[in-house]
Amino acid sequence: MHSQKVQKIDLNNDYPCPCRRRGRLVPITLTEAFGCNRCQQIFVVQENGYVIEQLSTTYPYKRAWRWTGHQWNIAHSSLASGYFPLTLAIIFGLLFLLLLTTLNAPFSSSVTFRVIAALVLSMMLVLMLWLACRR
Repeated sequence: MHSQKVQKIDLNNDYPCPCRRRGRLVPITLTEAFGCNRCQQIFVVQENGYVIEQLSTTYPYKRAWRWTGHQWNIAHSSLASGYFPLTLAIIFGLLFLLLLTTLNAPFSSSVTFRVIAALVLSMMLVLMLWLACRR
């Protein structure tokens, strides 16, 4: 079993590309960066040499990895993971209030129907948002 302890990235070594299995990261001379010989991506060394970050990306967030000595592990941003649940809670509250004020209850039911319907719809919409952002 391989160690999962994060190792410092040696700027003179080459590593497997975290994006593709067959590519190799080769050091770019006179920089603290690597280039993949297969996918042509550039990766910059960050956080005192323990993290590489993809420089040019089409993703809305920067992708980063840590080297364990045998493989790359995704480095999660603590800022993004801390604010995501708060953002979901705020969206849930706003959706709940919006749906509560706009839903019309049938004649035979009371305000309880509106509250339950707004709650269920809000939960479904937030769940769909969470599932979409998970990827």
